[in-house]
Amino acid sequence: MSVASFAAYGLTGSVKDLRSMAYGDLKARGLGAQAAQHVIKRVVDAYTTLRAGLRAGNLGGVGSKRRRKVTSKPIAFRADAAHTYDDRCLSWNYDAQTVSVWTMDGRLKNVRFACSAGALKQLTQYRKGESDLAFRDGKWFLIATCEVPEAERYQPKDWLGVDRGIANLATTSDGDNHSGRRLDRYRRWQARKKAEIQAKRTRSAKQLLKKRARRESRHATHINHAISKTVVAVAQRTERGIALEELEGIRERVTVRRDQRARQSSWPFHQLGAFIAYKARRAGVPFIEVDPAYTSQRCPRCGHTAKANRPSRDAFRCRRCGLAGPADVVAGVNVRDRARSAWVFVNMPPPAPA
Repeated sequence: MSVASFAAYGLTGSVKDLRSMAYGDLKARGLGAQAAQHVIKRVVDAYTTLRAGLRAGNLGGVGSKRRRKVTSKPIAFRADAAHTYDDRCLSWNYDAQTVSVWTMDGRLKNVRFACSAGALKQLTQYRKGESDLAFRDGKWFLIATCEVPEAERYQPKDWLGVDRGIANLATTSDGDNHSGRRLDRYRRWQARKKAEIQAKRTRSAKQLLKKRARRESRHATHINHAISKTVVAVAQRTERGIALEELEGIRERVTVRRDQRARQSSWPFHQLGAFIAYKARRAGVPFIEVDPAYTSQRCPRCGHTAKANRPSRDAFRCRRCGLAGPADVVAGVNVRDRARSAWVFVNMPPPAPA
């Protein structure tokens, strides 16, 4: 299907074009009407994503070797690539925890699925739209779409500032610290293991590297989920909002030593912020991002800002008024103070027309 689309339309085939060209052939091969439609949409979506990547420059500039290689051949789909199902092709029985799935060999009924009690409750109440069937690491996964309504946002009594970092993954203005020491040891151990495997330069070594990379990614995602859940719970219990530094482009702005570059580039800072943001919306907790400039060098008591206020990475000591404390906590306090000012402007009513 992808090859035929590329041969006829290049990278620009639309759903209408492919439907008129290939729908009859897909039906003749044994696909049902809905399955044929999903195959067509899947191919069109893949080429749409590729065109967006080309426009954004993610695959190199015009004339680059990588760009020419990508645009000179059709998109290839793996034999076990994820497939999309709607309610006509896949039906759920939540009480029995089974699904009925359409296949080329007929419909498979009473296929058991496993999930936690909380996920099952959410699935029963909020599942909507299509589901993806994926095969990963020898197991089948059903990825369902749920539309969870957001809680009504309350007016915050104050703000909880959160400073994100590498040594300390998240430090709040209350002084709560989510240390990254254990995680750092785990990542260094993974890096050594990956270097040993990479030195073998075999096909099985490459497969094992991919497996380890996915495991490390899942571990980091779990840590970010746990931190964001704790932060949002504290803010909700105390009826405060959550304030974060706006860290977009931090990897381009901040320079670190050579031995620190891998740590800075590999940890998903954006993911932690995204988790806090969506959990806050679900809980009705106000959320805001503030300017991160000099939050770790500014004294929250007298306002003096200087590099000399940070004699070391972990310590803060104001050169003017003598305020001292952990640098990450001071940064969290500065984030909180900026959120207090910013929230006033965010919620300011529009000026009356002249």
